[in-house]
Amino acid sequence: MPLLVVGISVLVLLLLMTKLKLNGFAALLLVAVGVGLVRGIPLEKIPDVLSEGIGGQVGDTMPTIGLGAMVGRVMGDSGAAQRIAGKLLDAFGPRGVQVAMVVTSMLIGVTMFYEVAFIIIVPIAFTLVRVTGAKLLWVGLPMSIALSTMHSFLPPHPGPTAVAATFHASVGLTLFYGLFIAVPVGVLIALVWPRLPFIRAMNPSIPPGLVSERVFEDEEMPGLGWSLGVALFPVVLIAGAAVTDMATSGSSPFLHFVAFIGSAPIALLLTLLLAVWAFGPRIGRSLAEVSASCNSAAQAMAMILLVIGAGGAFKNVLVEGGISDYIKDQTHGWSISPIVLAWLIAVILRVALGSATVAVVTASGVVLPLLAGSGVHPEMMVLAVCCGSIAFSHVNDPGFWLFKEYFDLSVVEAIKVRTTYTTVLAVLGLGGVLAVERALDVLSL
Repeated sequence: MPLLVVGISVLVLLLLMTKLKLNGFAALLLVAVGVGLVRGIPLEKIPDVLSEGIGGQVGDTMPTIGLGAMVGRVMGDSGAAQRIAGKLLDAFGPRGVQVAMVVTSMLIGVTMFYEVAFIIIVPIAFTLVRVTGAKLLWVGLPMSIALSTMHSFLPPHPGPTAVAATFHASVGLTLFYGLFIAVPVGVLIALVWPRLPFIRAMNPSIPPGLVSERVFEDEEMPGLGWSLGVALFPVVLIAGAAVTDMATSGSSPFLHFVAFIGSAPIALLLTLLLAVWAFGPRIGRSLAEVSASCNSAAQAMAMILLVIGAGGAFKNVLVEGGISDYIKDQTHGWSISPIVLAWLIAVILRVALGSATVAVVTASGVVLPLLAGSGVHPEMMVLAVCCGSIAFSHVNDPGFWLFKEYFDLSVVEAIKVRTTYTTVLAVLGLGGVLAVERALDVLSL
């Protein structure tokens, strides 16, 4: 049974990494090979499947994560991250640091991918941890939860946008309705989760090389305007491209240019160049010093990228092994509410494959025939599929490894933290979708 293979592979991976202390990169590749053999992928094709998975995952994430880490390190080494962190403390106070992280993350996360927003904001979270003496998860976890919620529930993120097209739903209405669900659910979990006893018992450290250890005097730091300008520059480019794409149609050189500079790698490359100029010679630092900051960030990211790439290989083996097709066949014909069915299929696919994108695309294809004549608003179907796709993030999800490595958690700790919060977000999200659908039905009477 394919789902049994998934369950056993996860248990084997946990055993390799927790009991045998095998490196995450090697353990993921070893388990991926085993799953490929069990699922009948021809022996000679397994290396290609692994390479495609690694290449696809690293190709998508390496420019973003690498450039983002460099920007973050340059901001940290110049004092810009400390300047922003100090102003957040002034505005919200030490007791309001979590609220500051949630507000910042939700504003930035509306239009930015989880990974992109994460690596832009995390240097500020690290600096707040260092300045306040708070625990890393106390500050960083609300940030991650808020970003996860925005990324999974709302257009113009890729999953919700793709599903909206499948269901012929209004992207604008999906965003409008989704905000009524995502904001309260995200805020609730972001503020509750770090307070749970099993979370508070963890005390990971900031990974070395990703943040400056220096404490700057006020006169040594760049001004708030430049600090915020560089931090928000990629947000403006990426958000501007997303809004332009939603608000316009057709094709023109200008729109192509906006899409180009609004792509995450190009936006972050331009931001790095701006950061080098703004926080280098302009404030008296040599280009050699700035280059050293970039090199340090790149070295710190090497293992993180390897592990994320191996996670992509594991995911690709599961997909090539036919597990998504098996789930699609098994769930065909289930006679339950279309909203609940859409959510449930997305959850099953997410657990089995780890890929939220595969989960939402497959789930929407399965339940699309049920939408006609059901009376369900297509926007609610979009939100049901998307909130289901966030559930049970675990070892076959490359985003799980990004979270684990940046917060310096063991595999078991990351499961306790991330797998639980993503699952609760999915369940509360379903409740919100059902409530909004009911409210729309009442208003239409």
